[in-house]
Amino acid sequence: MNISHFLIFILTIFLTILTTLAVKYLAVMFNIVDRPDNERKIHRRTIPLLGGLAIFLSYFIILYFVRGQLMAGNLAYHHWLGVFIGACWLMLGGFLDDKYNLKPRYQIIFPLLAVSSVITGGVEIVKITNPLGGYIYLGQLSTLLIAIWLMGMMYTTKLLDGLDGLVTGTTAIGALVIFLFTMTTKYYQPDIGLAALVLLAACLGFLLFNWYPAKIFLGEGGSLFLGYILGVLAIISGGKIAIALLVMGIPILDVAWTIARRLANGKNPFKFPDKKHLHFRFLNLGLSVRQTVLLYYFFAAIFGLSVLFLQSKGKLLTLAILFIIMMLIVVGLTYIDRKKQLS
Repeated sequence: MNISHFLIFILTIFLTILTTLAVKYLAVMFNIVDRPDNERKIHRRTIPLLGGLAIFLSYFIILYFVRGQLMAGNLAYHHWLGVFIGACWLMLGGFLDDKYNLKPRYQIIFPLLAVSSVITGGVEIVKITNPLGGYIYLGQLSTLLIAIWLMGMMYTTKLLDGLDGLVTGTTAIGALVIFLFTMTTKYYQPDIGLAALVLLAACLGFLLFNWYPAKIFLGEGGSLFLGYILGVLAIISGGKIAIALLVMGIPILDVAWTIARRLANGKNPFKFPDKKHLHFRFLNLGLSVRQTVLLYYFFAAIFGLSVLFLQSKGKLLTLAILFIIMMLIVVGLTYIDRKKQLS
C-alpha cells in the first residue's frame, strides 16, 4: 500500500462515518427501522435500517474522485456505469423493502435488474482457469454464469445478515483478499485493487456502527449490495471466482443447505426465514454474538488468504476441504440438536 492508497483508505473510512451518521438520522426521521420480535430478530431495541446506503454512497463517491486510476485499467467507463446502475437498483429495492416489507416475489425484481445492468454494461467472463491445466473459454455461457454467480452472492449475504457485523466484516475480508491478490506481481491489476481497497475501507467505517451491539443495520439493500459488489469484483479481477468462494465458502454452503432443507420440507426457500442458519445454531450452542461473528471471520480469513499461496489445483483442494468442514459442522450440530431433544 503506497501513500495514495493510504490516503484514499483513510478518506473512505472518514466519509463512511459521516454518511452512516446521516443515514441513521434519516432512517429514524422516516421511521425506517427494525423492531425486535420473538422469532428471528434477536436484538432488544429498535434499530435504524438503510445502513447499506451509507456504504453505497461513500463507495461510489470515492470511486468517482479516483476515476482516473480506475480508467487506467482494462475496464471501460460503460463497465463501471453498469455496475453503478445495478447498485442503484439494489438501493431502490432495499429502501422499498425496509419501508414497506415487500413480498419475496417483488424483492427478487431488484437483484435481477442489478444483474441485467452489469451484463448490459459489458462485464463478461471470457475464460476460467481449468484446474487440470489451461483455460475454459465460456462464450455465450458468460451471461448465464454471471447471472447465477451474482444472484448466488447476493442471496448469500442477504440470508447471512442475521448477526451484527457478520456480513459487513466478512465482506471486508473478501475485499482485503482481492486487494492483496490484485497487488501481487503476477496478477497486478491496480484498478481492481483500488476498488477493493475502497470497499474494504467503507465496510470498516460502517462496522464501527454495525458491530455488536449494532447502532444501525445494513437493511435489505445493504445486505444485497455487499454480496453484489464483492461478486462483481471477483469477476472483473479476471474471473477469480475462487477468491470469493473461499472467503464466503461457509456462508455459501450454509445457504445451499438451507435451500435444500426448506425444499425438502415443501417450503419456499426464500419465503420463510427461520433460526436454523448456521450462525443461529452456534448461538444455541452457547457462543455469544461476538464469538460467532469472529468464528466466521476466522474461516473467511484463513481460506481467503490461502488464495495468495495456491495454484488452481490447490484452490480446488482447499474448496473440497472447506466443503468437508461444512458437512462435519452440519452433522455435528444435527447430532447435538437431536441429543438435546431426547434429553
